[in-house]
Amino acid sequence: MNFSIQPILENKKYQLIPLQKGDFELLYEVASNPEVWEQHPNKDRYKREVFKNFFQGAIESEGAFKIVEKATGNILGSTRYYDFDESKNSIFIGYTFYGTSSWGKGINPQIKNLMLDYIFQFIEKVHFHIGKENFRSQIALERLGGQKIAEEDVAYFGEPKRTNFVYEIRKENRKS
Repeated sequence: MNFSIQPILENKKYQLIPLQKGDFELLYEVASNPEVWEQHPNKDRYKREVFKNFFQGAIESEGAFKIVEKATGNILGSTRYYDFDESKNSIFIGYTFYGTSSWGKGINPQIKNLMLDYIFQFIEKVHFHIGKENFRSQIALERLGGQKIAEEDVAYFGEPKRTNFVYEIRKENRKS
């Protein structure tokens, strides 16, 4: 791999800054609302102990970001790159969540486009795991041009397996 999966990325309004251990409390403040996890495969991540495990997985992935609003400095959520596969020329984007105050404001497409613009300089395919009940994320990804290509059981870091759909966006047929 001759590129970083944890660069600082930004546009006019938002920054993706590599997640650090010291970010736990501020990110947990965003994650502690049960509504945030309502459609995610693991619905109890709002609980401190469960979120600690999720956060540890994010740190160990070395591809996780905090999503920061530049005007306020507020942390809005988190996302990451993971599972780079050199032989398939692909990577995953996921583990994304936002606090409810960020919903419906067009932030997620901006963040995903930042990530896609960067990573498509190096690879040809981006995959996404989306919980089969996470209709909000399925719709959002389809709006970005994602195609559902598979269904598989995924065991998130230290969590039980859950059924997810696999979506794909290819560099050559990307919507922006």
